[in-house]
Amino acid sequence: MARLDSVRLDGDQAMNRTGWTTLGALLVGLAAGAWLADSRAPWGTTSHAMAQTSAVSTSAAPLPTVASPSLSQDEQRNISVYETANRSVVNIDTKTVSVDPFMMQHEAEGAGSGAVLDREGHVITNYHVIDGAQQISVTLASNDVYPAELIGGDKEHDIAVLKINAPAEVLFPINLGASEQLRVGQRVYAVGNPFGWDGTMTTGIVSSLNRNLPSRVDGRQMKSLIQTDAAMNPGNSGGPLLDGNARMVGMCVAIASRTGQNTGIGFAIPIDRIKSIVPELITNGRIVRADIGIINVMEAKDGLVIRQVAKGGPAEQAGLRGGRVVMQHLKQGGFVVAERPVFDSTQADRVVAFDGEELRTGVQFQDKLWSHKPGDTVTLTVIREGRRVEVPVTLRAD
Repeated sequence: MARLDSVRLDGDQAMNRTGWTTLGALLVGLAAGAWLADSRAPWGTTSHAMAQTSAVSTSAAPLPTVASPSLSQDEQRNISVYETANRSVVNIDTKTVSVDPFMMQHEAEGAGSGAVLDREGHVITNYHVIDGAQQISVTLASNDVYPAELIGGDKEHDIAVLKINAPAEVLFPINLGASEQLRVGQRVYAVGNPFGWDGTMTTGIVSSLNRNLPSRVDGRQMKSLIQTDAAMNPGNSGGPLLDGNARMVGMCVAIASRTGQNTGIGFAIPIDRIKSIVPELITNGRIVRADIGIINVMEAKDGLVIRQVAKGGPAEQAGLRGGRVVMQHLKQGGFVVAERPVFDSTQADRVVAFDGEELRTGVQFQDKLWSHKPGDTVTLTVIREGRRVEVPVTLRAD
């Protein structure tokens, strides 16, 4: 994505040089947010909750017929998509209490929107919508309001799962599509709660695919996002991006803007990624990532120097070597007047490849590591005392 002028990241927070802003901003007391969901587990999770639901079909059910001689075929399609999906879209309200240095409490209220995930009451949204909230409530399309419990979330992927205790008959799960089938130029629809105006639908096209943006975790990226010109504003965060058959193909997450308002460049998390992450969030409350037991690396001219390995961790057990910190004495007139810690890399392994792929940055190393699961065995190629050595390492859970 081309670099744009700085934009708001969250309400009146500092501007972000990357030129994008999440849609969960607090604006005049209203935070952004939006939920997506589906009732019948499309991901084959092993969790008890999801196991009780039937599989979601990604083939679209026939849309309701909108017959009117005064409406064009395109208008009829728009209406059908809205009437099919809108009952699955919900509003989210949050309350956050903070204490200032003078011990005075301040309450901030947020509002967003979303959609039902299953008939057990699971809903999902962007993590930034509910981050830090002490109270969360969900309002269904029927205007019934339910308190919500945070089941799990992942800050890096900006996805969270909530649960409400609502009767199954008032829950209308949204149909899930497949983002891998999207094409540039395809018509899409965003339904959400921009600026608190619930049940708002905007239309546009898929402008591009496979866009990358900085995540809310330093040094990490949200990858392969969907770019669209369907209007998004604060309040759309977490809301569904739909295809022409009212199937959810993405989750609205951010816009590129100088003002924090829509400029025709919006981004959505692909539904295929959401499908792969949600079951683990429901089961574990978080994504259990693989850990290699390397505490820190230092980028060098050719590879990554291991600064430190965790005692008893996978890297140490595999024989990988970190460096050491030594004290350097500063002398004046033959006397030691000061000392400072200095990193000694002479005995440290230098990682040059991960499973045969060359490495040059710490981000590359992290990406390769997090593409694996605990229990996997990976091979690091290191330079040790001038020799090239292949070191297999079995990963553990973080």
